[in-house]
Amino acid sequence: MKKDVKANTKEKRPNLFVRIGHKFKEIFSELKRVSWPSFSKVLKATGAVLLVVSIFTVLFAGINSGLQALWTLLVRSTQPR
Repeated sequence: MKKDVKANTKEKRPNLFVRIGHKFKEIFSELKRVSWPSFSKVLKATGAVLLVVSIFTVLFAGINSGLQALWTLLVRSTQPR
């Protein structure tokens, strides 16, 4: 008897395109309820992200060049003269 119930529920299930359409309707209705930030807040947040990325880029570039200079000194000191 359980097989009959499962077969009936599968038959009542809408096709793939109808389900995708329902999903898109749900997505758009949810996006309408989102409180979007103002343009000035977006600019401030973007500026903060760019500033942090720039600081870390300079920091890591400095560390990289320092380690490269140290490596060069180590390699030169171990070479036979």
